[in-house]
Amino acid sequence: MISPAPKLPVSLVANPRLSSWVQFTDGGRVAISPGKVEIGQGIVTALAQIAADELDVDLGRIDMIRASTAMSPNEGVTSGSLSIQQSGRALRHACAEVRERFLAAASERLGVDAALLDIDDGTISGPGNVRTSYWELAGEVSLDRDATAGAPAKSPAGRALAGHSVPRVDIPDKVFARPRFIHDCALPGLLHGRVLRPDVSRAKLIALDEVATGAVPGLVAVVRDGSFAGVVADSEAAAEAALKILRKGATWSTGEPLPDEYDLAGFLKSQPVQTTVIDARTATSPKQAMRTLRRQYTRPYIAHASIAPSCAMARWEGDRVHVWTHSQGIYLLRADLAIVLKLPAESIIVEHMEGAGCYGHNAADDVALDAVLLAKAASGRPVRVQWSRHDEMSHAPFGAAMAIEIEADLDADNEIVGWRHAIWSNGHAARPGRAAQPALLAASEIENPYPRMISSNPPAANGGGGDRNSVPLYDDFPAWTITSHRLLTMPVRTSALRTLGAQGNLFAIESLIDEIAALRGEDPIAFRLRHLRDERAKDVIRVAAGRAQWKPQKRSGIGYGAGFARYKNTGAYCAAIAEIEGAEDIRVKRLTLAVDVGEAINPDGVVNQIEGGAIQATSWVLKERVRFDRTRITSVSWTDYPILRFSEVPAVDVEIIQRPEIEPVGAGEAAHGPVTAAIANAVYDCLGVRVRDLPITRDRIIAAAELAS
Repeated sequence: MISPAPKLPVSLVANPRLSSWVQFTDGGRVAISPGKVEIGQGIVTALAQIAADELDVDLGRIDMIRASTAMSPNEGVTSGSLSIQQSGRALRHACAEVRERFLAAASERLGVDAALLDIDDGTISGPGNVRTSYWELAGEVSLDRDATAGAPAKSPAGRALAGHSVPRVDIPDKVFARPRFIHDCALPGLLHGRVLRPDVSRAKLIALDEVATGAVPGLVAVVRDGSFAGVVADSEAAAEAALKILRKGATWSTGEPLPDEYDLAGFLKSQPVQTTVIDARTATSPKQAMRTLRRQYTRPYIAHASIAPSCAMARWEGDRVHVWTHSQGIYLLRADLAIVLKLPAESIIVEHMEGAGCYGHNAADDVALDAVLLAKAASGRPVRVQWSRHDEMSHAPFGAAMAIEIEADLDADNEIVGWRHAIWSNGHAARPGRAAQPALLAASEIENPYPRMISSNPPAANGGGGDRNSVPLYDDFPAWTITSHRLLTMPVRTSALRTLGAQGNLFAIESLIDEIAALRGEDPIAFRLRHLRDERAKDVIRVAAGRAQWKPQKRSGIGYGAGFARYKNTGAYCAAIAEIEGAEDIRVKRLTLAVDVGEAINPDGVVNQIEGGAIQATSWVLKERVRFDRTRITSVSWTDYPILRFSEVPAVDVEIIQRPEIEPVGAGEAAHGPVTAAIANAVYDCLGVRVRDLPITRDRIIAAAELAS
């Protein structure tokens, strides 16, 4: 049998030029330029490890170059736990080919067979103490050529760094307060901008009194373009003072109504939708259903709630503009800016700088357009725009609310013979650069506005959106139908939030799995294992359960619950065991997780991602909910939108199942669904109450108990 021809990784197919990934620079340095960006997930460290391994150089020689549309590979958006999977594979292959080309050049220069040459920290040596280096040969080896599929990467055994925890390369700047974050950057001649927006949802600016702002010292300009308005000043204090005066003199239209926050399921089910059958399976030998469990699960709109509000800088030079942003997709942002500004994309440089990690489509792209529009009035000086907490919590896109109905047909032994899963939700993706019309907020506010994009869902082949993780992994369910109803209206602005629809779907699936196990009087771990064939899936469940010593002796006021998923059904496997305490409020005391990402490049980084995801999920489950009345978002501060406090953070224990022989996948979104379900199941174990509406608050527990009685 003929083996299939090797293929280039997808990011290398899109960006085949080797020099766009790797360059040998002065002083014995190596510049590595991935197209994925650092948003707090530690990706630059793992990618540096991959490059250092394949090139045989010390990690300290690697300079990780921030992504810029002026020079970096276009790897789309940093999302979906795909950075290692896409950028890591591309970089591994590119560096392997670079290494091979330099060995061939060294062989010719030294007169030694390439097979007899070794590389040690960039020095290439062979028999008779002959030697050269990458840097000596850099003028002879052109990397301005496309990658081929012929250069093999090292075997797992030949890698010195992959699989080992190394210190993150981005941490020293943060520890020593060097200006790595965009919020701390001060370009020469920097001005400050603020944007005026309505409190009432989608209100239009009717009139603006600009006269009174003239008394503000340091005011440079008042900018208005339709309903878009803002100020530019020489200090943040001046910008804030001018904005306050401007707000007093603004007249707005009545806006558009918002849904009833207390009946989100009713709202979601009453709207026009696009219906798609995601997956269907017919039983080969249908069994009679003796009963059907019908359950509805909901999750609210969720804010990104980044600790630092979104920020961007922009500077015009004639008809060209340079933008600094913490966007997760610099090329996609550039595409939308080009539409709004009516400029060729080549006239726009978008350069990434780190910001407060948000893991999804927050306001980073919106604030970039704000900065560009205000910078037009700055006579070539750079303008920095930072949103307020109020702006961030009311105008940034939210994670979509979801209503999920599952019907499980059971036979006489309460075994599952049929399964129907239906989702009602807005789409989970409205990122820039993916449509003929821009998705940026100010684009819908300017004098000649673009319509606000209705969020869509990524295709199932890319993991889906509202339907993500809706197809059960439990292989021996004999029949199922999975249906998605995507809303075609969007009164509350939604887009990608970490995991998209996976958290809601797994909350529903894993909650009902536990309920059915309880009906059978079967241990929920044993029930899951019995319905799985994938040994990697079974392994994470067994490891998590073993590490948590499942199931400890029952104690009053303490509950234990389990949850499991494979992210997108194609990515990382993760199982979680939650230990909760149910007193006046639910407190998550401990989370024990096992994760399998294939090859874990930097185990400490994987653990950090799983820990962070577990803590974020705990906050979602216990506290987070966007609040609104019929006219405006009301959860515009930490008081109105509480998140988990440090004193409430559970102990998190993570075990990695290391599989160096298997291609790596990302860890960033693997924990959310399992942790959500594990906490919900632990609440039932503790209190005997099934809460099917997130967040699980005291009021929700009381309501669920009253409904069950």
